Amino acid sequence: MTVNGEVSFWWRSLGGPPTPRPALPGSTDADVCIVGAGYTGLWTAYYLKRLQPDLRIVVLEQRFAGFGASGRNGGWLTNSVTGGRARYATTHGRDAATAQQRALNATVDEVIAVTAAEAIDADIVKGGELTVARNPAQLERLRAFVAAEAEWPATDLELLDADATAARVAVDDALAGAWHPHCARIHPAKLVRGLADAVERLGVVIREDTHVREIVPGRAETDRGTVRATHVLRATEGFTADLRGEHRTWLPMNSSMIATKPLPAAAWDSIGWDGRATLGDMAHVYMYAQRTADDRIAFGGRGVPYRYGSRVDTDGTTQDRTIAALTALLRGFFPAAADVPIDHAWSGVLGVPRDWSATVVHDRATGLGWAGGYVGTGVTATNLAGRTLADLVLERDTALTRLPWVGHRAKNWEIEPLRWTAVQAIYGAYRAADRAEASSSSSRTSPFARVADAIAGEH
Repeated sequence: MTVNGEVSFWWRSLGGPPTPRPALPGSTDADVCIVGAGYTGLWTAYYLKRLQPDLRIVVLEQRFAGFGASGRNGGWLTNSVTGGRARYATTHGRDAATAQQRALNATVDEVIAVTAAEAIDADIVKGGELTVARNPAQLERLRAFVAAEAEWPATDLELLDADATAARVAVDDALAGAWHPHCARIHPAKLVRGLADAVERLGVVIREDTHVREIVPGRAETDRGTVRATHVLRATEGFTADLRGEHRTWLPMNSSMIATKPLPAAAWDSIGWDGRATLGDMAHVYMYAQRTADDRIAFGGRGVPYRYGSRVDTDGTTQDRTIAALTALLRGFFPAAADVPIDHAWSGVLGVPRDWSATVVHDRATGLGWAGGYVGTGVTATNLAGRTLADLVLERDTALTRLPWVGHRAKNWEIEPLRWTAVQAIYGAYRAADRAEASSSSSRTSPFARVADAIAGEH
């Protein structure tokens, strides 16, 4: 029987969600208050303490460290530039856009180095990222993508023919692939659990089971008291809409995953995947997957993309039709896994700004700061954001504080029902485009996808 919810398979594999740390015992003072104990908040606390050990830092978390996307994601420690380099080239110039890419490449190795230094076993294997095309339209987009990436330094993307693709991962019907080395597979919950322990060893106080209602200059108001601090940093990603005054800041986009039982050796002989590269595709409603350390396939996709009024799921519970759709797609990719049961299904939310671009901000005048809006590519970006926020708080002028995402602000999302209508239209059109392309021999991208891009504001 498939387990549904229980936060995620990642937490279940560690014995289930952890017992929360003690809640905030009442009002208190700190130098820095960080709201949200996911990757962004914990990395920020980690680097602040490493740079200035005497700082009094309190991290506030509604449930437990890693309850949100940090404990539910696909486990891709990859170098994606959320929003795209072209946007930064337009606003800040080509050199700045390239600097953002190089910083993210380096951040993959930074995370790996910190896990080694802090003895965090997160099942990390740096096997790169493989993207496959399974129909002529996807193939045309893949070739165009590789050609466009070749115009930039530090992308290191290789176009693979069908045989070379199958040698890495034998995806059924794969016509071609693209691979780059700047990605590692991880176990998300192991990373966030280990990181929380590491920041506590440095002297950071983590208060869980504490609901922050509002953030204002100089304090965070919770259901258990007020934390007064010179700097108050928001690291709430997909849960940002729950804060007073932030309902339209970032849209909580839903993503869902399934994990199989461990595959038998015969199935792996057929599939390969020995290098443990993460796996994605060129569909408009794209999938993402990894081969886990215990030889399962963890496989994700959008599912129900958005719940009316910016609502979020209940502890990862996923709709039956989403589980069925992901299962069918997984078995289409890997016929050798057709008889392997689905062990677990779960969902989570990620933060989406209106312009689909991540940001790091700190206002010296008010002491307020925030980072996020990673649109699903945050496992690496959170570390870069944490290091950058630490430099900004400590007023350090560094290469990180000059990156083009620093200070970026997006307009608010539309009010309901416009927000819900827009997201349903976007993903309805993308799904229609994928269906049309899968049943066609044409190499042209479906017009449905162009409609979706226009609504999303991507082009």
